Amino acid sequence: MKINRKQVQIPFWTLFTCIILSCQPQQEKETTETSANENPAGIFPLGNLGPAENFTGKAYNYGLVPSDSSLTTLVGNVYFEPGARSNWHSHPAGQILLITDGEGFHQIEGQPKEILKKGSVAICPPKVRHWHGASPEKGLQQLYIVPNNEKGIVDWQEAVTDSIYSN
Repeated sequence: MKINRKQVQIPFWTLFTCIILSCQPQQEKETTETSANENPAGIFPLGNLGPAENFTGKAYNYGLVPSDSSLTTLVGNVYFEPGARSNWHSHPAGQILLITDGEGFHQIEGQPKEILKKGSVAICPPKVRHWHGASPEKGLQQLYIVPNNEKGIVDWQEAVTDSIYSN
């Protein structure tokens, strides 16, 4: 039996159009859905929600370099939602904050509150009480570095009051 090629062939543009149209809903779905663990500020996944006993509002931690006995340095990322902040706390060996996105604050006890923006660096001296977090309007993304963690990592204390946060 002989088959006529013209009867079996599908015109290129018809085939091309069918493929494009069949792919379109899937592309829309991929661009509109976001993962529950996606960080709105971008660089790293959102991570785990910080405990309410250490934070006012929602702050998410994503560990990058775990504490160990060879490097003795802990590195991670925290995303603070707008208005979220840490409690007062200190670090036995200090802490370095590198702000990668957003806007927020850092305050060492007894000193004026500092404004933090993308590119800011905040140094938290060893054993000095401080807090940090997002501004009321914008979230804050930060990398934290805790050196010499063989001395300990963090000593959590009481919540920062609304009046301290607002001043």
